[in-house]
Amino acid sequence: MSGALPHFWAQPFRYIRWSAREKPAYFYSCVIAGLGPVFLTVVPPVRKYFGDVNPAPIPVTYPIPTGPRKQLTGFGDDTEEA
Repeated sequence: MSGALPHFWAQPFRYIRWSAREKPAYFYSCVIAGLGPVFLTVVPPVRKYFGDVNPAPIPVTYPIPTGPRKQLTGFGDDTEEA
């Protein structure tokens, strides 16, 4: 290590090199987090260019069939017991 720790505002490039070497987990997590807004603006047009489309939404209700319901017989439904 070369003497005193560099301060970010005094020597930003030296501090970035130092943090990449001495604290790589913090450094690369900040790099990935910094790329997030870039991906938000770049990825959707690229997906559209390559023809990727969003899937159809998942149904949240069961579709009700049209027409009258069939009357069930033979399962004890047609006899009324008290």
